[in-house]
Amino acid sequence: MDKKDIKKVVLAYSGGLDTSIIIPWLKENYNNCEVIAVSGDVGQGTELDGLEEKAIKTGASKLYIEDLKEEFIQEYVYPTVQAGAIYENRYMLGTSFARPIIAKRIAEIAIKEGADAICHGCTGKGNDQVRFELAIKAFAPDMHIIAPWREWELKSRDQEIDYAEAHNIPLKINRETNYSKDKNIWHLSHEGLDLEDPANEPQYEKKGFLEMGVSPIDAPDKPTYITIHFEKGIPTMLDGKELNGVEMVSALNKLGGENGIGLADLVENRLVGMKSRGVYETPGGAILYHAHEVLETITIDKETARIKQYLGIKFADIVYNGQWYTPLREAMTAFVDKTQETVTGDVRLKLYKGNIINAGVTSPYTLYDEEVATFDEDQVYDQKDSAGFINLFGLPIKVKAKLDQKRNNK
Repeated sequence: MDKKDIKKVVLAYSGGLDTSIIIPWLKENYNNCEVIAVSGDVGQGTELDGLEEKAIKTGASKLYIEDLKEEFIQEYVYPTVQAGAIYENRYMLGTSFARPIIAKRIAEIAIKEGADAICHGCTGKGNDQVRFELAIKAFAPDMHIIAPWREWELKSRDQEIDYAEAHNIPLKINRETNYSKDKNIWHLSHEGLDLEDPANEPQYEKKGFLEMGVSPIDAPDKPTYITIHFEKGIPTMLDGKELNGVEMVSALNKLGGENGIGLADLVENRLVGMKSRGVYETPGGAILYHAHEVLETITIDKETARIKQYLGIKFADIVYNGQWYTPLREAMTAFVDKTQETVTGDVRLKLYKGNIINAGVTSPYTLYDEEVATFDEDQVYDQKDSAGFINLFGLPIKVKAKLDQKRNNK
């Protein structure tokens, strides 16, 4: 599409550095087009304060703020936890599964507004450009997409700050504390500055670095006990109190944060091919993943658990790569849903200085039979049966060894 044909643009707007300067940049470079800003509220909290005034002041015609928090937890977060999907063993996908729901709503608004294009502030080096654009293709396949980082002359965050200052755009950051962050109800990520060198230790004890909790070193010396109840793999109660998704995650964030839970420092493999270093805070998420896994140990049989574990790696890749709205993800979710039919019960945990310690698990669907598993005398297991089992199980090893001996003796 030619620039002159673009009269109305819907912008994915966070009010952060990138999108703050995009509004005037669009108007300067796309014939003073109308810019409609859209912010998907997935739990950014105070980051949304004053956003409408800022968007309009910098040139937007209006701002939509869409409350997506409960849908985000129920339809994106919980299915991913049920799948046991964690990217490269550490990353609990906080940014990854937030992008599809935001992009879906932006596409819907763009269609409703009769927009000519959708614009996002994702860089050409990152994963988010893929996540946004794949979701847009799923709901507005013919919509033109503008990605300023693939067009403009700005090459760094410092140059972005220069642009903002030249256009009198207020920013909540400065050059010295200019970490690239992404925050929602599930997590907070930190990238850039000293973290770009994996040799540097994250400054967990430095005031202001952590926002969702404290360093394990600064956590209380007394443990905190909690009990989470699950219904078919979904957490529904905390310490006997029924909670919706937002309430559950918020409560666990507070408890986990206070006890130094959920810090992850990793070098991950980005979709676009490079490695990047990030520090993530996911206090409530770490507790939920752990509790859910504990409950599955007594409610899912071995072979189903093994297949689910294999598929969990793929599920995490799908989420990380922005492929939420695909037949494969839907099919995998259907499999996971089937496995969760018996994942009901209570998990008791002890939170202590960054550790999540098991303190008991029960389920009406438990597959654990104490009479079978006991080391004491029982009437249900004949230990003599194991001899025949071992003979059959070890038959291939025995046959190979005997034939190797014959060959070696020739």
